[in-house]
Amino acid sequence: MTMATASFGELAAGALCVWRVTHLFNAEDGPGRVLVRLRRRAGDGWLGQLLDCFYCMSLWVAAPASLLIGSGWTERLLLWLALSGAACLLERATRERSPFAGLVYEEKQEDPHVLRQSETAAFEPSVSR
Repeated sequence: MTMATASFGELAAGALCVWRVTHLFNAEDGPGRVLVRLRRRAGDGWLGQLLDCFYCMSLWVAAPASLLIGSGWTERLLLWLALSGAACLLERATRERSPFAGLVYEEKQEDPHVLRQSETAAFEPSVSR
């Protein structure tokens, strides 16, 4: 195995470039709303699903970046996955969070197939004649 030839600056720039291009295609309108039209035209097919998934898209964007930055096939393969992973981490760190994210409300309902009554019914006085 050969030593990596890419500097830290090249790796950081590569990760930022992969995130930027992936975010552009996945979530932005683009100049003249050209990317919105591209996503609409892509529809629900293979390309449309690719454009809807940031993680999938980052793999495709990272491939040419790893070819440019890396030297040797082993380094390029590792860079491909590393640049995609870095872009995914950047996306998770920068995406807008819903103010209600993580809040879950569940209303417990009694199962209509259970023969017993609720626990509170056991403490209610029964009416006997």
